[in-house]
Amino acid sequence: MTPGLLLAFDDEQAAASALAQALAVPLALIGRHHFPDGETRLHLPPVLPAELLLYRGLHRPNDKLAELLIACPAARELGARHIVLVSPYLAYMRQDIAFSPGEAVSQRHIGAALSRLVDGLITVDPHLHRIASMDEVMPGCRTVALTAAGLLGAWVAAQVPGALLLGPDEESAQWVTVAGRAHGLAHAVCVKQRFGDRDVRVALPAGLSLAGRAVVLLDDVASTGRTLAEAALAARAAGAASVDVAVTHGLFVGQAVAELRAVGVRHLWCTDAVPHASACVPLAPLLAQAVRQL
Repeated sequence: MTPGLLLAFDDEQAAASALAQALAVPLALIGRHHFPDGETRLHLPPVLPAELLLYRGLHRPNDKLAELLIACPAARELGARHIVLVSPYLAYMRQDIAFSPGEAVSQRHIGAALSRLVDGLITVDPHLHRIASMDEVMPGCRTVALTAAGLLGAWVAAQVPGALLLGPDEESAQWVTVAGRAHGLAHAVCVKQRFGDRDVRVALPAGLSLAGRAVVLLDDVASTGRTLAEAALAARAAGAASVDVAVTHGLFVGQAVAELRAVGVRHLWCTDAVPHASACVPLAPLLAQAVRQL
């Protein structure tokens, strides 16, 4: 794809600017006005190119999904014929089955809605557990699912040479394995039991010695931080010399950062998929390569 313009929202201007610079394309921002009743008015450039790149991460997703429902058809009215959405963090991907009768499968319905709005989507480390690929989530839409595991592994290798990468649960194995193998870091995965949104138990891998080792917990997303906190507690109890955290998507809801600090986590490292003080690993080069190849 050779976009004529990158369109973004002001709250993600820094990451969008980096991507526009990497692609050598102009950047324009969508103006927003919030009415007292909660509705939003959007203002797009009056003329748009046929090939349009739209940047919108979906952390805190509900308002942003409403904005996309307005922005995408408006962009087509203003000249866009082919819209590719760059959404580094893609929300609602974790609810991939109904756990009780009548429960909506959010992943399926949000994916279908997005596939009707855009012609293509680029995302990073979507949380696909029981789903093989994004093609199942967004049928009829060209999708690219990137991984930041290699970038995080490179960052960890530079910051903590010889670190042990530790996945806090079985689902993290895919990212820990890629990061570890790419940069020659030892890696292992914990076992997790979940009893509620904030009630989890984490057990270290059997036979693994952490005494005196620098441990980096690596995962795709940190939301409440409870799983990472439990893994950090277990690592420190097993004698780890230090515990750091590296994740693709640093959501850090509520007191998550304070709670991680309280259990002895030293550093928090994230990509800039989600704007946060801990975002130190830029995704622009990875995203730009995917745009060029789409």
